[in-house]
Amino acid sequence: MRRGTIAAVGCLLLLSQKAFAGWYQVENYEGSIGSNPVHLSLQKYASFGSGITVEGSYLYDTKQSPIAIYGKADGSRLSLCEIADDKEFQRVLVIGSKTSVDTTGCPFSLEISESGAAGSWSKGADKFPVTLKKVASLDDTGDLKIDGTVEIPFWAETARDRFAGIYAKSDAGICMTKLQVINKKTKKAVQEIGFDDEDCNAGMSTTPIYMNVQKWVEGGKDIISVDFGGGKFAGANDYVLNPKTRKYHLKK
Repeated sequence: MRRGTIAAVGCLLLLSQKAFAGWYQVENYEGSIGSNPVHLSLQKYASFGSGITVEGSYLYDTKQSPIAIYGKADGSRLSLCEIADDKEFQRVLVIGSKTSVDTTGCPFSLEISESGAAGSWSKGADKFPVTLKKVASLDDTGDLKIDGTVEIPFWAETARDRFAGIYAKSDAGICMTKLQVINKKTKKAVQEIGFDDEDCNAGMSTTPIYMNVQKWVEGGKDIISVDFGGGKFAGANDYVLNPKTRKYHLKK
């Protein structure tokens, strides 16, 4: 996704939100779908267009490719759909549907508790039990709260890497303190990008938290962009991949 598209969405969201400390309510889980280990992150909303009240990102530990999800909460019950392709991603998560989203037949059916979640994932003839344990959370909508190590699996990825933001609390608030570049084959962080951010705005733009890092290609090179909050002072840092060192460097 290009930054222009995301910036436009961010402005629309900013106009639609009430004035409060923040709007991120995120819970992270680890567990399994059938016999397959997974990590899952969910962001809840009072309302997010088209009746969507939950968006998230999850990945199978063996594959390491983030899968965007969205859905609805009915009390403690969640119905979650998976984004199938870039076209659906733009229509549902970037632009937003003008009609109510129907989650009937979506793969995830979960019951959320204080300690985790349980339910099923089904598609066609396949159906597997889902068991999840809550491992971390953050909430900046009122009193700033953060529990555990909050690692956000961003939706952006390249053929080689995925990106995870480590969020923490400081005197200035909650924000992303570093970005990990994780090699999907080795499942290990091959680079960490830290932020000298006294105002604690890294990874806190008014978008879904999983959009705070975007990726595109320019001149044949992968570029990632890290969004910063800060109201009218919001901006972004762009990092370009050096094909020789395989490291991302701040774009000049």
